[in-house]
Amino acid sequence: MYVDINEARLWFDVDGPALVPDGGEMRERPTVVLVHGGPGGWDHSYFKPDFAPLAEDAQVVYLDLRGHGRSEWGDAADWTFEACADDVRVFCDTVGIARPIVFGHSMGAAIVLLYGVRHPGHAAGLIVQSAFARFDIPRLIEGFRRVAGDEVAEIAGRSFRGQEVSDEECHRVDVAFGPQVPDEEQRARPRKNLELNSPGMDVVRRTDIVHRLGAIASPTLVAVGELDPVTPVGAAEEIADALRDGIVIASTRYSYG
Repeated sequence: MYVDINEARLWFDVDGPALVPDGGEMRERPTVVLVHGGPGGWDHSYFKPDFAPLAEDAQVVYLDLRGHGRSEWGDAADWTFEACADDVRVFCDTVGIARPIVFGHSMGAAIVLLYGVRHPGHAAGLIVQSAFARFDIPRLIEGFRRVAGDEVAEIAGRSFRGQEVSDEECHRVDVAFGPQVPDEEQRARPRKNLELNSPGMDVVRRTDIVHRLGAIASPTLVAVGELDPVTPVGAAEEIADALRDGIVIASTRYSYG
């Protein structure tokens, strides 16, 4: 399905009803909006089928960010986190989702945090998985050093700085993410906007919104894997420390940053 907002056409899909019969009335269920990572190489598709069971308790909305997947791509040079964050607000208002729970993963987590900053209180809650509010390459390098050693850490540093790496070196970095990463079929499913990857990564590298997180007024869950090299526990703690009271960090063994 498509919706036109903020001079862009966004694609979305829905699992589960918003209203269900409950005795003599219809009961409203929460709606969870899923915001994927990137930039350019991913869309909503890697959330499927893992999030399908959530539709037993909530309506689940899969959204392709502008510049990604089946949404309008536009000019990669004009793509920003701010536009994507505002799209989340306007998308929900346009399709009639009141008080959404908004989940963001990896790059999508940073966009969801910025949505919370720019539109405080709009969401009933935020969940950020493998999140960063400041893209810290030295911290990332130390994360890879901890899980994979000095050589892979050096390769990861070059890769995330946008320097040249070989396919074999890329594979060594991918393996260091841990066992819970998309397989070949999941990697093949997204509609990839490769023109966005380089300028999008420039946006990622410039990201530092830690000082703005105090504006978030929605309850926020920060989830992190203790062996995640890209968005390690320190990145999650940095977010939690900058947020208001009542924030929880959920630590699992692995997560995909």
